Amino acid sequence: MKYVWLFTLILVFQSCDTKVSVEKDGKTIIGEDPMAKLEDRQLSQEFKDYWYNGTAEISSYELSQARYGEMREGTAVMIFVTEPFDKKDQIKADKSKQTNRPVLKLNATRNFNTGIYPYSIMSSTFLPLNKKDNAIKIATSIQEWCGHTYMQLNQDGDQYNVMLHSYFQSEGNREFEVDNVITENQLAAQLRLDPKEMPVGEMQMIPSTEYLRLKHIETKPYDAVAKLSEITDGYLYSVKFTELGRTIDFKTEKEFPYRILSWMDRYKDGAAPMVSSGTLQKTIIAPYWRQNTNKDAVMRDSLGL
Repeated sequence: MKYVWLFTLILVFQSCDTKVSVEKDGKTIIGEDPMAKLEDRQLSQEFKDYWYNGTAEISSYELSQARYGEMREGTAVMIFVTEPFDKKDQIKADKSKQTNRPVLKLNATRNFNTGIYPYSIMSSTFLPLNKKDNAIKIATSIQEWCGHTYMQLNQDGDQYNVMLHSYFQSEGNREFEVDNVITENQLAAQLRLDPKEMPVGEMQMIPSTEYLRLKHIETKPYDAVAKLSEITDGYLYSVKFTELGRTIDFKTEKEFPYRILSWMDRYKDGAAPMVSSGTLQKTIIAPYWRQNTNKDAVMRDSLGL
């Protein structure tokens, strides 16, 4: 009878698209698949040809970063690449599995100096390509001579599980949850799909992990208003965080592949509002993970780095 029951249980899991097996407290239970209620993304052949060719898109930006009430000059890089994502472990999948989710990953870096010491910021954002879903994972680290911080958001149903490690005692080592709403970190990747499909109007949005850590404010959804404008040479997507007195803009190309031409972040840093920005310099298409020898270093010249 045990084997018959096990076969029936497996059959239930395999024959119902809206049911999934979930492990909780060492027990396997049947639960509703949260993805079942999400709308499928419709990816064009043009999109597939560009993003599924075994390479990544790497773009360098001239960075102007507000910090400690002054403007700092530096460099920023956006690396976009598609990869399979393990839904259970929430990391890049090493093996092909039916449960893997295709994602567009954005690795975004910023490097600048504050006086004698440098800042290095990197975030990784994983945006699903199979469903119209929010980012399923965001991981961000900031290193500077005073110390470093690490923050990670993992989507779990209708919430994000957040982990924060910081050298600031007031922030410390914490784990907590916030509502699963659209995140600022995913906007640059989502714009690459089609700016015309971006959400507009009033909404709740989680500010970027970079902003949250640099400004040391509470991680939670904030009231925001988003607007999309068609301009002469592209699209301008703007978000105003009404509670924070902060406005961000992304400017994209008008045609596919909708590269991010620039971004702007206006908020109070010190006594007065200041504007951080990034302006596109150069773009290359390359399988950079295989270009790690000394002779490949010359490729950095192609990015102006």
